[in-house]
Amino acid sequence: MRHLILSATFLACGGVLMLACGGGANVNVAGLKNSAANVANSVANAVSGATTSSPESFMKDAAQGGQAEVKMGDLAAKNAKNPDLKKFAQMMVTDHGAAGKDLEELAKKKNFTLPTDIGSHQATYDKLSKMTGDDFDRYYVEQMVQDHEADVKEFQKQAANSSDPDVKAFAAKVAPVVQKHLDAIKAIQAKMK
Repeated sequence: MRHLILSATFLACGGVLMLACGGGANVNVAGLKNSAANVANSVANAVSGATTSSPESFMKDAAQGGQAEVKMGDLAAKNAKNPDLKKFAQMMVTDHGAAGKDLEELAKKKNFTLPTDIGSHQATYDKLSKMTGDDFDRYYVEQMVQDHEADVKEFQKQAANSSDPDVKAFAAKVAPVVQKHLDAIKAIQAKMK
C-alpha cells in the first residue's frame, strides 16, 4: 500500500517538474511548489489514515486492554512486593476503570457491543498469576511498559486520525492518561534496575 502511494507521489511530483522544465513555457514556480506540497500532504494523510485501525477495532482493543489493566492491577495490588508497584497497580484499577465506563457509554451510543473478555492479554495474566516476589514485579513492569508504549501510539493515532469524531474525542481524552501511566511505570522500572 505504501509503495503504491509513494509511487503515485513520485509520478505526480515528476509530472509537475516536467511541466516546469518543458519547452520554454512560462511557469508559475510558486504554484508548482504549492501543487507539489498539496500532493505530498495528501499522500501523508492517506498513509496515516491507512495505518489507523477502524473505530470498532480500536474500541474492541481498548476494551480488552483496559479490562486487562484492571484485572492485572488487582493482582499486582495484592501480589507486588515493591510498594511503588502497588501504588501504580491501584492507579491502573482506578484510571482504566473510569476509561472503561466512558468507553461503555460510547459503545452504547454507537450500538456496538464491547467484548467482556481480555482477549490476547489472558496469557499474560495467566503467567503473572503464577508468579511471586521479584519475578512478579519484574514481569509486571515489563508487561506494563510494553502495553503502555503500544497503547500511547494507538490512542494518539486515533485522536489524530479516527474517522469517527466520538472515538477521536475519547482517544484524545484518554491518551494523556495512558502517557502518564507510561511515564510512571518507566520511572519505577528505572528505580528497580
